Amino acid sequence: MAIGFLIHKTLFSKTKCVKPKVNLDFQKDNPKVVHAFDIEELGDKAVYCRCWRSKKFPYCDGAHTKHNQETGDNVGPLIIKRKDA
Repeated sequence: MAIGFLIHKTLFSKTKCVKPKVNLDFQKDNPKVVHAFDIEELGDKAVYCRCWRSKKFPYCDGAHTKHNQETGDNVGPLIIKRKDA
């Protein structure tokens, strides 16, 4: 009887699972974190963080490597570079 109740509760529960947040601690008082850069400011290459773990955010410091090892994730940086002529 108890097993049936647990199965029913698991399958038909109206509570939704909350997915974990990506941004754990950066600018949490800001409703939406946005960064904009002029192309002229970028130089030849810019590397931006996408894992939200970088101590130099919005720039990548390689923190995604540890994050990926710990979580099995596969996130990497956004790399913007000047097109070779």
